[in-house]
Amino acid sequence: MRKVIGILLCIGLFLLAGHPARGQFREEAFSQQYNDDADSLGRDSTDVMFSFKEYFGGLRHKRTPQIGTMFAGSTVFIGGQQIYNRQYWKLPVIYGGLAATAGLGIHYRRQYNESGDSHDKLLSSLFFAGTGLIYWGTLLDGAAFYKNDNPHLPGRATIYSLLLPGLGQAYNGEYWKIPLYYTGMVVSASLLVTNNTNYHRYKRIHNEATSGDGTYDGPVSAQAALYYRNVFRRYRDYSIVALAGFYLLQVIDANVFAYMQDFEVTDDISLHLAPAVIAPERTYAFGNNQPAFGMSLGLRF
Repeated sequence: MRKVIGILLCIGLFLLAGHPARGQFREEAFSQQYNDDADSLGRDSTDVMFSFKEYFGGLRHKRTPQIGTMFAGSTVFIGGQQIYNRQYWKLPVIYGGLAATAGLGIHYRRQYNESGDSHDKLLSSLFFAGTGLIYWGTLLDGAAFYKNDNPHLPGRATIYSLLLPGLGQAYNGEYWKIPLYYTGMVVSASLLVTNNTNYHRYKRIHNEATSGDGTYDGPVSAQAALYYRNVFRRYRDYSIVALAGFYLLQVIDANVFAYMQDFEVTDDISLHLAPAVIAPERTYAFGNNQPAFGMSLGLRF
């Protein structure tokens, strides 16, 4: 009996002593992460694209969701941002405006289909545009009133630039960039319209010149029309790429420079030299390597 008790005590002591030893050989001992607070710092970025649990938890005020999550969810569940912001009085205004403009747009569209009156078509287009404007304003309003302890959110700057080009730069205080991006987008849009007009023009000429009736007698030959049609189609595609590029660039710019708002570079540049103990890799895991002594060099800027 004593032998059994002695063996059990030995096993127990071995397990107790082995517990910290096992901790030394965990994977974390060789893959230590130095960004423990990365989750808290990047909560409004793109580390998690969307979470229904987080979104609906925010609607019930049980969670603090990312601004991107609230924005993405509210593109489908209209008014979700206003619920999270506790601005319930805006919901009747939003849904009443959407219902009224959409209903009137459908009404005048039906009248136009029956009568063919261009006035009804114009009214229908204006009311549908009003529906889109209310929807756009709802998303922008939700992002503007999103409550967070951080006074400057990269996610807010990104959403601003998505909804209104240049607004993210204004939010970051970089107003001088706005004319640059708008110049690029306006020029690209102008070239897009011009190239698209010429593309359809030469496409029509080529179709008429190659039709079977043979009535076309214009100055542009079918071969020349085919050449210019392909050229302006390619230029039109380039214009689309340029327009999309300037738009995406200003969104990325707003996001990146919003993150850099807290990045401080001072004129205090100093060099610090001090003795240091240099521990070889895995010294604390195995305990069989002797540390070395040397000097550490620190540069502050």
